Amino acid sequence: MDTGAGGAMAEEQARLVAMARGRVQMVGYRDFVRRQAVSLRLRGYVLNLPSGEEVLVEAEGSRAALEELLLQLQRGPPLAAVQNVGVTWAQAAGQFPDFRVR
Repeated sequence: MDTGAGGAMAEEQARLVAMARGRVQMVGYRDFVRRQAVSLRLRGYVLNLPSGEEVLVEAEGSRAALEELLLQLQRGPPLAAVQNVGVTWAQAAGQFPDFRVR
């Protein structure tokens, strides 16, 4: 089994569903998430929820890229104050053509 950087094994595709809570609305969080996701070549979306204190992120791509996105979700942009990020992992469904802010 080849697991090297130039290896023949395909990267595991996965789906991340994350709920960020705290001061994550009106602070540039969704645009921050979109930029991070696009740079990591992920597909999915980010959405403010009506509570005013939660943002939903659904993303698909390589498990490694999703784990990096999760680190960025926990950090957030400078004006955010992320209290916690709830996470669910699933198999990728291939339903997103790109990454969007909703």
